[in-house]
Amino acid sequence: MVTGGGGAAAAMEAWSTSSPVAVTALLLLVLPRLSQAQTFSLPFRQPETCGHNQYFDISALSCVSCGANQRQDSRGTSCVCLPGFQMISNNGGPDIICKKCPENMKGVTQDGWNCISCPSGLTTEGKCHCPTGHILVERDTNGTLLSQATCKLCDENENSFTVANAVGDRCVRCEPTFINISRSCACSDPNILTGGLCFSSTGNFPPRMISAARYGELGKSFTSEWFAKYLQSSAAACWLYANLTSCQALGNICVMNMNSYDPATFDACRLFQFIFENTVGLRTVHSVSFWRQNLPWLFYGDQLGLAPQVLSTTPLPTNFSFRDQNQNTKLKFVAASYDVRGNFLKWQTLEGGVLQLCPDTETRLNAAYSFGTTYQQNCEIPLSKILTDFPTPIFYDVYLEYTDENQHQHIWAVPVLNLNLQHNKIFVNQDGSSSKWLLTRRIFLVDAVSGRENDLGSQPRLIRIATQISLSIHLVPNTKNGNIYPPLITIAYSDLDIKDPNSQSVKVSFSVKYEMNQGEAHVQTDIALGVLGGLAVLSSLLKTAGWKRRIGSPVIDLQTVMKFLVYYAGDLANVFFIITVGTGLYWLIFFKAQKSVSVLLPMPAQEKRFVTYVGCAFALKALQFLHKLISQITIDIFFIDWERPKGKVLKAVEGEGGVRSATVPVSIWRTYFVANEWNEIQTVRKINPLFQVLTVLFLLEVVGFKNLALMDSSSSLSRSPASYIAPYSRILRYAVSTALWLVIGIIQIMFFAVFYERFIEDKIRQFVDLCCMSNISVFLLSHKCFGYYIHGRSVHGHADTNMEEMNMNLKREAESLCSQRGLVPNTDGQTFQIAISSQMRQHYDRIHETLTRKNGPARLLSSSASTFEQSIKAYHTMNKFLGSFIDHVHKEMDYFIKDKLLLERILGMEFMEPMEKSIFYNDEGYSFSSVLYYGNEATLLIYDLLFFCVVDLACQNFILAAFLTYLQQEIFRFIRNTVGQKNLASKTLVDQRFLI
Repeated sequence: MVTGGGGAAAAMEAWSTSSPVAVTALLLLVLPRLSQAQTFSLPFRQPETCGHNQYFDISALSCVSCGANQRQDSRGTSCVCLPGFQMISNNGGPDIICKKCPENMKGVTQDGWNCISCPSGLTTEGKCHCPTGHILVERDTNGTLLSQATCKLCDENENSFTVANAVGDRCVRCEPTFINISRSCACSDPNILTGGLCFSSTGNFPPRMISAARYGELGKSFTSEWFAKYLQSSAAACWLYANLTSCQALGNICVMNMNSYDPATFDACRLFQFIFENTVGLRTVHSVSFWRQNLPWLFYGDQLGLAPQVLSTTPLPTNFSFRDQNQNTKLKFVAASYDVRGNFLKWQTLEGGVLQLCPDTETRLNAAYSFGTTYQQNCEIPLSKILTDFPTPIFYDVYLEYTDENQHQHIWAVPVLNLNLQHNKIFVNQDGSSSKWLLTRRIFLVDAVSGRENDLGSQPRLIRIATQISLSIHLVPNTKNGNIYPPLITIAYSDLDIKDPNSQSVKVSFSVKYEMNQGEAHVQTDIALGVLGGLAVLSSLLKTAGWKRRIGSPVIDLQTVMKFLVYYAGDLANVFFIITVGTGLYWLIFFKAQKSVSVLLPMPAQEKRFVTYVGCAFALKALQFLHKLISQITIDIFFIDWERPKGKVLKAVEGEGGVRSATVPVSIWRTYFVANEWNEIQTVRKINPLFQVLTVLFLLEVVGFKNLALMDSSSSLSRSPASYIAPYSRILRYAVSTALWLVIGIIQIMFFAVFYERFIEDKIRQFVDLCCMSNISVFLLSHKCFGYYIHGRSVHGHADTNMEEMNMNLKREAESLCSQRGLVPNTDGQTFQIAISSQMRQHYDRIHETLTRKNGPARLLSSSASTFEQSIKAYHTMNKFLGSFIDHVHKEMDYFIKDKLLLERILGMEFMEPMEKSIFYNDEGYSFSSVLYYGNEATLLIYDLLFFCVVDLACQNFILAAFLTYLQQEIFRFIRNTVGQKNLASKTLVDQRFLI
């Protein structure tokens, strides 16, 4: 480094002199350095690829040969002397010097610095070897090296009771069980040596124990090295000596075997149960009958029906509240943790993700223990990471910490439902009935120990992972103070056969759910459904009776039954809609606004009935909407032209060669204009569909009303990106959507009725005024014998006039210098509901049959002249007949005018039957709009709302729901206009090309 630096400095100095020699020197110095600096590629070597006589240079990242008489050390990053060679110097790393030992001292001391004579042979490392029970002595007590090593026998007699330690460098006292059993350090027959302990073969302890680890999910069972080594010793030490650590270790082995119990097999849990049953004389811990002194608490007992008693008999003596003075919204879970050998580690809170395998921020992890927040966490973890993070299992006994009325701290044991538990080879905890469950206490997350088959230091053959952990909190029924029953941990383990940890992964989940008994809510819903359903039947019967009267048919036939079912579908849709909206708003208001917790949201599984009701409401409402749509596009309509010819004109007679006088033809443009206006108002609505969809979407997505549908206690419309976002409740999404949709719709309707129609434009009333100014009346039949009449006869006699006369007529009308527009003299009534007699209908049909024989003007170009003339003649005949009918010309088909009774208006039906005379009912409410979109706004609003909600419930996406809702609105609007145009052209002989 010094040389290079000096060369560079000299070159720079030479450059500054600008002499040719200096420049040449600089180029010779710099060019080689630049050419070397251009290449940055180097070979990639792994330490394990280095040879036996090489080491991995951690600086150069390559393999380098060791020196003479050396080989690679155990780590592979340095060198050591070969057997029979001593170290002369060692400067660290690979920089060592070795020297061969003389022939009379071929051994090397344990530290490798000296040669020594070994009386009992050498190890493969070239060190001195001593027989079993002996220790190796190489130095005197003052550290002086002996010329010859000695092997000292440890005194196993009663005076000392010592044996060589595991390293073999000193004598230690024998394990107490050896001394107690044999009064020596030997465990000879008939005594039993297991797990480094010595036990007597006498006694009633089970002699044959099963060391198999069962992996029921994979259908495998093999001898676990951990079980074989420690099961018998842990069980014996627990049974004979009440050793606390051994009892915990035995319990851990039972938990690793999924708490499974089979009375015919003496495995870990059977041994634990054996000890539990035979220590009945010992007192219990904390008065818990399932918790025997010296033993861990693993089971709640195996009696049928015990689980429901544990879970729903005694509420926790604490309250939870969201917004009270004594606010309590934190679930304080703590756990006593133990290692696999049974040693107590510590008390620890579950916050920070102790039971959550999925990595996340601490804020999101801790949100799982915020009371009332439904929590869901899912992820996929590489198996290699799990093996690294969990080399040995940690076991947890979980408790819920709470404060009593006297502010004393207590803990409540949290039961566990292990779905992998087998009792008598049956997975009892997977049964749907809680009375068959067997609750347990201790859990672990990952077991990579019991799956080791032959060597505890090797990679496990199988690994068991807690892939599903669910914490459920059940609210006490009818509580007003936020009381809950003991929480339940439901856990499911998955067994993985390890093949390639780097490529294998596992999906895990952690969830917290809140439950309450929905029985009362279901009963109330059923009662409401029964009462409202009965009213719907009555309403449908009245509608069917009214329909029968309007079609003039007293016979109950199949058509009547079908009509009743259609009416009932619409009324039942309203029933389901009312129930679902009421239910949704109930949960939204009472859950989000409560102080002391008294209600909890239904779980996704409990929402199925609600979703079914919403689906039924939509399907039935769609049927009602289609029925109304078909009814509207199949009405009978005719425009009565009251205009009369103004004098006569001379007209050439074709074929006769002469001229004769004829009446002045009446212009058809007025009829076309009125027909076109009618066509335009067919889909006029009181709300703007596009504004409705965009406003609701803006409030949900931008303002943040959708956050009210989250399954937590917060009523905030905004959430921090760093905070945990709870899953959505389908009931709350429906409630928020319907509330916003109805509010925006009602506001639009009120604005339309109060402001827009009064001060800007009222298309329905304008159409009635247009009919009067055009001297055209509208005769409309929505049923066979029922319909509507708009009286448009001009009070001025003529409408086909010039601008001056038109303005004069309007001025006279404004100054009340002419008669009023009403059908009855000196009245303003222009709109009527009409119930016509059967005779009148028959006469109408005979003329109308001729009018529509060739399907109207759509086929005029291809029809013969005679057919066209026949249709024109039928048109004039119909116009003349209806005009004369209105003028009371036909005494046998006369009519009279009356007001509807209040009850008739409420029920929507007529009590009086038009037998000999037709009946005109005064109609100030412009009810002819019922054959238009305008008069069916409630049906359309609810249908669009249900369509939006059904799409959202299916996809959980407000944007998609809004788009599809507007798209279907436009599609049905197009269908309504297109088919309505064809029907209008067919029924009135108006060319469809003039309809816009």
